[in-house]
Order: sequence, then structure tokens, then C-alpha cells
Amino acid sequence: MSPMEQVPLWLAIPVSALLILGSFLCVTGALGLLRLSNFFQRVHGPSLINTLGAGCMLIASMLFFSVMQSRLVIHELLITLAVLLTAPVTTMMLTRAALARDRRSGRPDVPPRAGEKGGDVHTGDRIE
Repeated sequence: MSPMEQVPLWLAIPVSALLILGSFLCVTGALGLLRLSNFFQRVHGPSLINTLGAGCMLIASMLFFSVMQSRLVIHELLITLAVLLTAPVTTMMLTRAALARDRRSGRPDVPPRAGEKGGDVHTGDRIE
């Protein structure tokens, strides 16, 4: 018997669903990274959607190997915790650094500081 014939159906369905959902979310995040027009929009694809996609894949892996090895596998929990803690912080740091750089350089398409009146800033416009 091959290992795939030993996987129970009740396990194969949720693991497959989580893997398909995670793959779809990661592809969506990658397409957003390619298609969105500026840095401040592009940063959301990897930080939000890809984090959810990776989480789905890690949960599927944890579920599969916990059942197949008849013991709790927690490596994936530690990876998930690390991703969930570091992704938002990294995104915030990158966004603040880019915002400070763009304000110093005097770019006209940068959002104004909180409480300041800004000009006609349209963050969805493409910069050529």
C-alpha cells in the first residue's frame, strides 16, 4: 500500500481545502504585488494576504502530520507564531521608512502627515 492510500478521507478533505485556499491567497498576494501602482499599495499583498496563505498551509501541514504520525506536531505552530508576529511589524517599518524617504525628497504624491492639509493626493494613480 502506498502512503496516499492510507490517508483517511476525513483528513484529506480539510487538508486539501486548506492547501488550495492557501495557494489561492498566495497567488492573489503575488498578483497584487505585480499589479498595484505604488509602494504603499503593494505592501499590503505580502503583508496581509500572503500571511493568511502561509497560515493556511501551515495549519494543513500541522493537521496532516499530527494525524499521520499519531502525535501532536507543533513545529508549524511556532512558525505560524513567528510569521504572525513579524509580518505586521516588518510592514509597518518598511512603510514608515518609505514615507519618511518620500517626504524628504519632496514627492508630490505622498500622503500628508496626520492633521496636515494635503493637496490632491491620489494614491491609486500610477507614477510614470
